[in-house]
Amino acid sequence: MGSALENYVNQVRTLSASGNYRELAEELPDSLSLLARNWSILDNVLETLDVQQHSLGVLYVLLAKLHSAATANPEPLPLILLMRDFVQRNTPEQLRFAVCGFYETCHLFAEYLVQKELSVLGIRILARAIDQIRQLDTQLTPIHADLCLLSLKAKNFSVVMPYLEADITDISTAAGESKSQCQQQNQPTDANNDAKYFLLYYYYGGMIYTALKDYERALYFFEVCITTPAMAMSHIMLEAYKKFLMVSLIVEGKIAYIPKNTQVIGRFMKPMASHYHDLVNVYANSSSEELRIIIIKYSEAFTRDNNMGLAKQVATSLYKRNIQRLTKTFLTLSLSDVASRVQLSSAAEAERYILNMIKSGEIYASINQKDGMVLFKDDPEKYNSPDMFLNVQTNITQVLDLVKQINKMEEEIILNPMYVKKALGSQEDDLTSQHPKAFSG
Repeated sequence: MGSALENYVNQVRTLSASGNYRELAEELPDSLSLLARNWSILDNVLETLDVQQHSLGVLYVLLAKLHSAATANPEPLPLILLMRDFVQRNTPEQLRFAVCGFYETCHLFAEYLVQKELSVLGIRILARAIDQIRQLDTQLTPIHADLCLLSLKAKNFSVVMPYLEADITDISTAAGESKSQCQQQNQPTDANNDAKYFLLYYYYGGMIYTALKDYERALYFFEVCITTPAMAMSHIMLEAYKKFLMVSLIVEGKIAYIPKNTQVIGRFMKPMASHYHDLVNVYANSSSEELRIIIIKYSEAFTRDNNMGLAKQVATSLYKRNIQRLTKTFLTLSLSDVASRVQLSSAAEAERYILNMIKSGEIYASINQKDGMVLFKDDPEKYNSPDMFLNVQTNITQVLDLVKQINKMEEEIILNPMYVKKALGSQEDDLTSQHPKAFSG
């Protein structure tokens, strides 16, 4: 081991032993280039450090390994095992002094696994990393986006679902939470990076819920992504907007409500998503044949955007919506009539749609197999069962908990010194504009 690396090890050991983690965290980033240049002997460095006692030192060795992975092309398994061992055995109290470095390590690790097509091996590792660094179960970190990405690539959603289902009440960002720390460590504090991972979390989350056919939840995630305050449009927001339009049709049969203050959508997104707006306009005509033609017409664009599967789901939703319209007009219809009215190819296909909709509770009906007739029925729910009462009670409790959370967050904002200073400054500006003479001379 070279003298420079020996100095690195001695520095980590000495400052860790004395508990000077802040000083160590400020010094270590300067050694990152040294470590990266000596990637071939970094395992020797790791042998002299203990993950628990020297978490910061091991973190930057791991970060250097990941920085060098593109050129060094190391064997994936040892690197994955090293990362797993680190997140299982490190000391979180030390990581608090190097949040920026920890986030960057997780980002590079996720990118590496995607490149090697080994995403499934990193899912539980990054879930553990999130649990270590977040201070609340409802706190969003930049690593959430990496976990969602790996889950999407692996098509494995069991681990990520609890993180997606949590109602976010706090956001941990490298630029916000650790601004002074990043500056001291000569690491970028670009808020755009934080915005990127915030948007990616909701974009990937929307894609996961879409894959699971939980379209209402997917719509919410895409909505958050496209309505995030911004001065300019990002590519992430544009792609989320395209999916938002299609999922809107599946859920509501039209474009879901968008707040009027989202000027980025009208100014930038609509012109760049014209194919999707054509799809929306045709969908409004309720003609499945016209919709099929427009999907074929723009199939190349939809395929390029990886939205062809979603376009087919839009077509399926129109068939279902047209069948639901029939239940409001007719008591009985033959299967062949249903197929003709909703533009399905055959009575057998109409029967398949109706049976699936009965099973999912989208309509209430029965089919007489003997004469091929469909009997449409009213909703049998009388809202007087114990299960319904329990459901209402559960919803009321959730609403009350939400009100408490909103009141708590409002109180925290009102008492925040930055908010108070800004509010008082605004009041002074208003007084100045109303009584300019009183403040002159």
